[in-house]
Amino acid sequence: MDLALNDDQKNFQALAREFLDKEVIPHRAAWDRAESVDVGIVPKLGEIGFFGLTIPEEYGGLGGDYITYCIGMEELGRADSSVRGIVSVSMGLVGKVILSHGTEEQKQSWLPRIATGEILACFGLTEPDTGSDAGNLATRAVRDGSDYVLNGQKIFITNGTWADLCLVFARTGGPGPKGVSAFLVPTSTPGFEQREIKGKLGLRGQATAELFLTDVRVPESARLGAEGEGFKIAMHSLDKGRVSVGAGCVGIIQGCLEAVVQYSQERKQFGRPLASFQLIQDMIADISVEADAARLLVWRAAGLIERGEPFGVAASKAKYYASEAAVRAANAAIQAFGGYGYVDEYPVQKYMRDARVMTLYEGTSQIQKLLIGRAETGISAFI
Repeated sequence: MDLALNDDQKNFQALAREFLDKEVIPHRAAWDRAESVDVGIVPKLGEIGFFGLTIPEEYGGLGGDYITYCIGMEELGRADSSVRGIVSVSMGLVGKVILSHGTEEQKQSWLPRIATGEILACFGLTEPDTGSDAGNLATRAVRDGSDYVLNGQKIFITNGTWADLCLVFARTGGPGPKGVSAFLVPTSTPGFEQREIKGKLGLRGQATAELFLTDVRVPESARLGAEGEGFKIAMHSLDKGRVSVGAGCVGIIQGCLEAVVQYSQERKQFGRPLASFQLIQDMIADISVEADAARLLVWRAAGLIERGEPFGVAASKAKYYASEAAVRAANAAIQAFGGYGYVDEYPVQKYMRDARVMTLYEGTSQIQKLLIGRAETGISAFI
């Protein structure tokens, strides 16, 4: 595997970093305090091309390879994970699943607008009683002539109050994963209600919502894939989403590293720079190694996707390691900053709060361990 970035990847990395340093980092603390990212950033992200990464040009995207996508998610994670979530859910979870499983009509209808940031999308899978147990979700879609009528509730939905389109997973058949189907539902459809969740520990600027569907009627053409394929579609999408989350976590680790290095070089204690103390260099070394190790796991999974090879286990390893490493890196960064790390004048406390949820969503660390263990042994663990 060639680990050297090509010129296009380097150019996008430089462009992304310059843009985010100017348009996001100066505002992230204010957005975090206000519990709302300025939605004006969305069209700007679209202009740079974040929403079009890996979406073919024929559907309004930039094309590009999966390593470039991961570079973009890393830079977004370094800048503000709340902003990364906007992009990775709208384009990464929903846009890519439309590309891989949608009809030509669905692709032409939705992808050009998603790829430019004209509209945002959300991923309606998690429910109050089914997080990791997504195969037993309760939302129902009942046939009524040529339509489906959807009723149910979703929770912890990123972009939930901002989205124009929701990929809703609902039960059309019997119990278990084989009874689940997927639907592309405009959020303006009568009976579709969105309520924002406030008071989150991290990702405070991100619009996270509860969704309520009451007799939401959609045509058969809104169904994504065949009846009963919804769970398979969701898991395929989440496998790729785990690589995206892993890349965002690499960004958090990189952000912690850069913050600690700068602070320790500028801050003086006992008459000399903090960076000159062995234990501070020990912390910096640990964060630096974690960044490289997580990045390599993410890029390996991205390379498998790019080559069309099985990548699910590699995605689980990347997501598991990178998310747990991000928590360790942020914790070490706060320790290096001392009391200053505990206030929002500096970014490391936000990195800690944002990193913590990365071990929970798109498959908890425990779920990733089960998947990895199952792959190694060939035996499903009893849960």
